[in-house]
Amino acid sequence: MFSYWLGHGLAIAIGLSLGLLGGGGSVLALPVLVYVMGIETKVAIPMTLVIVGSVSLLAVLPQWRRGYVNLRLSLIFGSATMLGAYLGARLAALPWITDTVQLLLFAVAMMVAAILMIRRQQRPPVPELTPAETSLESQLYIPPVCKYCWLWLPSEGLGVGILTGLVGVGGGFAIVPALVLLGKIPMRQAIGTSLLIITANSAAAVWGYLGTVSLDLRLTLTLTLAAASGSLVGSYLSHRVSAKRLQQGFGYFLIGIAAFVILKTLLAPPQRGKSSSPSPRHYLTASVAPRQNRA
Repeated sequence: MFSYWLGHGLAIAIGLSLGLLGGGGSVLALPVLVYVMGIETKVAIPMTLVIVGSVSLLAVLPQWRRGYVNLRLSLIFGSATMLGAYLGARLAALPWITDTVQLLLFAVAMMVAAILMIRRQQRPPVPELTPAETSLESQLYIPPVCKYCWLWLPSEGLGVGILTGLVGVGGGFAIVPALVLLGKIPMRQAIGTSLLIITANSAAAVWGYLGTVSLDLRLTLTLTLAAASGSLVGSYLSHRVSAKRLQQGFGYFLIGIAAFVILKTLLAPPQRGKSSSPSPRHYLTASVAPRQNRA
């Protein structure tokens, strides 16, 4: 019971991350579900996608009202990530994609995300925006690296989407810098746009998982509500706190979590089919029969 409530408390932190940074929710949600609440990895990944996708949809609303969502880039990047997310979810059903493989891939992705986040925030500020932009956006703005960089968005989006479907990473750590560097938009707008793309990614990946796993609807719903409350607070605070310092500190935190996941997976590999989740009486499970067993 303690792990049940601890997991819901940590879900609030997941929502805060999404509301403040436009990403990072899934890299927190999966370890919480697997190591705190004892959910099997194959089930925890689509549950993570449902939680993060729902909370991202809620968090994008205030960003939309502030004008921080770029629909053109959402369509260009989001369509590719949705395709990749569905394909990644189908790949996860292959027999050689074990829980150990998924957790190690997840930890590596988390480590890369943390390093990129720290390095990006350690760069000197280049205030090249118009006076109409806020001082915070000027500090976080990174000049585009080429004139027609947006043409690379679909290819990167496909890769990000496959990673989303395969290991449950929402991709905010890759989407935000891609939108800034390739899409040529300010950081604040990239954060809002990434939330919409993460929502679409998660929906496509969950669709790909249908028929391969059994989702716990009650637990998913309660965790989503807890994370949603955190996202509302995070969205409210997003324009009041220094996103630069926050992302740098969050990056170091992710390195620690990634190291824990790697050590835990290598020293005590999860056994497929055996879950240490709480007693079934705590759940209302929506079972979906595997495709191969259907008539």
